[in-house]
Amino acid sequence: MKFIELAEKRRSVRGYAPDPVPEELLNEVLRAGALAPTAKNLQPFQFIVVRAASGLDALAAAYPAPFFREAPVAIVVCVESEQGWTRTRHDGKNYAEVDAAIAIDHMSLAATDLGLGSCWIAAFDPAAVSAAMRVSEGVEPLAILLLGYANDEQREKTRKPLDDLVRYEHW
Repeated sequence: MKFIELAEKRRSVRGYAPDPVPEELLNEVLRAGALAPTAKNLQPFQFIVVRAASGLDALAAAYPAPFFREAPVAIVVCVESEQGWTRTRHDGKNYAEVDAAIAIDHMSLAATDLGLGSCWIAAFDPAAVSAAMRVSEGVEPLAILLLGYANDEQREKTRKPLDDLVRYEHW
């Protein structure tokens, strides 16, 4: 499949079949995240894989959407900002969150390529997730990526036209 076809096929899945995700597919998804480019190759993130019912229930309490608990796997993507590259010469911008976002995108695209559905969750209670996952101090849960086999009808994917997003030569 061409990359553009894969990007077009990827959807945010909000309904999952109860089937478990095979270990080899999960590992391919995680490997895709690890292969993502990061500033200075620092990889300032960690992935917490949650499959146990108790862990999934604790995460669902931090994001109580009805579909959340249907997914058989949740990957909590945590950022270690102190480990990330910082643009020190100009404005002090830290790229740890950017790096983690690229890793999440790689994982969601890999999941699509493998026939899995995924949903990138950001609207959760970070304190509750940190407590449930026993996240170390100085580490922030940035997003939760749900994985599983889609069991819902996929909505039409709408995007702004390129003319609304692209500028040439100047603003």
